[in-house]
Amino acid sequence: MPLENTPAARISALAAAQKAYFRSGATLPEAFRRTMLRRFEAALVNWEKRLCDALWTDLRKSPEEAYLTEISIVRSEIRSHLRHLGKWMRPEPRPTPLKLLPLKSRIVSEPLGQALIVAPWNYPVQLLLNPLVGAISAGCTALLKPSPYTPHVAKTIEGLVAEIFDEQYVAVVQGDRDVNTRLFDLRWDVIFFTGSPALGRIVMAAAAKNLTPVVLELGGKSPCIVDRGADIATAARRIAWGKTLNAGQTCIAPDYLLIHRSLQDQFTQAFARALRELHGDDAQQSPCYVRLVNDRAFERVAGYLPQGKIRIGGRTDAADRYIEPTLLTDTDPASPVMQEEIFGPVLPMVPFDDTDEAVAFVNDREKPLALYYFGPEETGRKVLLHTSSGGACLNDVIMHIANDNLPFGGVGNSGMGRYHGRDSFDAFSHRRAVVSSPKRLDLPFRYPPYKGFRWIKKIL
Repeated sequence: MPLENTPAARISALAAAQKAYFRSGATLPEAFRRTMLRRFEAALVNWEKRLCDALWTDLRKSPEEAYLTEISIVRSEIRSHLRHLGKWMRPEPRPTPLKLLPLKSRIVSEPLGQALIVAPWNYPVQLLLNPLVGAISAGCTALLKPSPYTPHVAKTIEGLVAEIFDEQYVAVVQGDRDVNTRLFDLRWDVIFFTGSPALGRIVMAAAAKNLTPVVLELGGKSPCIVDRGADIATAARRIAWGKTLNAGQTCIAPDYLLIHRSLQDQFTQAFARALRELHGDDAQQSPCYVRLVNDRAFERVAGYLPQGKIRIGGRTDAADRYIEPTLLTDTDPASPVMQEEIFGPVLPMVPFDDTDEAVAFVNDREKPLALYYFGPEETGRKVLLHTSSGGACLNDVIMHIANDNLPFGGVGNSGMGRYHGRDSFDAFSHRRAVVSSPKRLDLPFRYPPYKGFRWIKKIL
């Protein structure tokens, strides 16, 4: 189902209409924002089956996984914003130092304006609509660009958005990277992009032409460390779940496993048991096991299999875009499977002899979007102290994204900016410093000829 590119003239017209609509002030009142958020949530309920059907068609994602990892996250985000919007919008009083009295100081959150939101294909509902919650909450307009690699989802979201929003407020455009190029050539007040680090650099370069602020939610190779003292059965089950969720096509999936050398055999056996518990003896027959998004993705991920010794899994079916959950050993650190983000159900296992060695291995690479540690919590805290990542879990994987009270975002090569909850509101807002002075009282010390300056100097 190929998508037609939205014509350039149509894109320009939508951008102009949204600019005019924002300048009209229509998006600013709290009542308007609340109405739009409630309308949005109601639409997610009404369109739930259609969204799930589209996710099954494009990714073979089960309705349960579709709801848990896509729709429920957006609905939870909307409810959070409805609960807290009034507080977030209120001016925040700030202390005024003695030297500036009787001035009053506060911070006012104002919408940045026109937002462009560009999403990837791996979580095509959540990663497009969750940022939209923040844009609406902050009082912005938004132009949405879904991924063409999940065309049924893209068309379904286009229908949902058209049903509930005027296009001068929120609209969807479709197409390939040529459309992306046209979009990035236009001037926006903020760009929110989720994708690979390579594409993030392109977005940032385009935004620099207009000094447009960007939120870049990227990816990278998120390490998972299993240390002495870990509960191996629990670690194997949670890592197997995190690595096979969406068939590994998750930006915060455990990308590679660093494991204490003494635990390799025990973990391998526990990992095999966990995979059987999750997906049965044949994951290809499981109703809960997603497929690779397209033939190109299948060929890329399947190409990693010969780059190590297969300890578990390894079966593939190109016609079904199926790759069995696979555990690799004896991989060369310089090979592509250890250099590129895998984005599939292949897990290389690398042994280490002490925790400092594992930390050094992580620090020798780009800062990841997530880091996972299994072992004694005290040691885990030390690992976090001496490493850097966008987010982290101790004795778990992925679950930090499920708490909308925590910010989600990358650092360094894995991105910049953050969202979820209050951070979503702030991502689309400018926190404006405001000082108010009394009309008549005007202290003379700031004016020349600075009489009594030696006394004034003592309080500055």
